[in-house]
Amino acid sequence: MEQLSFFEPSGQSAGLPNDLLEYHARFFNTAESRIFLDTFINTIPWVQEDIQMYGKVVKTPRLTVWYGDKDKEYIYSDTNHYPIPWTKELLLIKEKIEPVAGVKFNSVLMNYYRDANDSVAWHSDDEYELGVNPIIASVSFGQVRRFDIRHKQDRDRKYSIYLENGSLLIMKGDLQHNWVHQIPKSTNR
Repeated sequence: MEQLSFFEPSGQSAGLPNDLLEYHARFFNTAESRIFLDTFINTIPWVQEDIQMYGKVVKTPRLTVWYGDKDKEYIYSDTNHYPIPWTKELLLIKEKIEPVAGVKFNSVLMNYYRDANDSVAWHSDDEYELGVNPIIASVSFGQVRRFDIRHKQDRDRKYSIYLENGSLLIMKGDLQHNWVHQIPKSTNR
């Protein structure tokens, strides 16, 4: 793939801190990924939420939905999210990633980036409910998107990973305390 030519074979920038991030390309094969993507696009009750930004109410530049165990409420962007019960497809994904991540997951925030204009701004997943040094797994289906991390104090310390179709990214260690991450708008249209 042309866009990965400046990166190591796994699609990540050199020097990526492995104690903070694990990247597994092609964790799900092409056929599995296509089935999951099509199922999620067509059956998930996606929502475009309103959030407060710089004193104005704006629509999030992506669609989201919260799934998980009963009573696993999650608060982010000053909004309470109550989970929808797991689907059979989400349980299959959960069961496959848990042994690799070394934890049992109780919920998932699904994000649907509809096109190159959808994104998520710099942030940390450091909400109280996630605990100290949470392990967060991210599975990607569909178009390749860039995932960036940047140190909170030393902004010159930054890295990128191209999240390929079927890939698994595990965030761990003190990443959520000392770093921020984003999925920027894509220049590929």
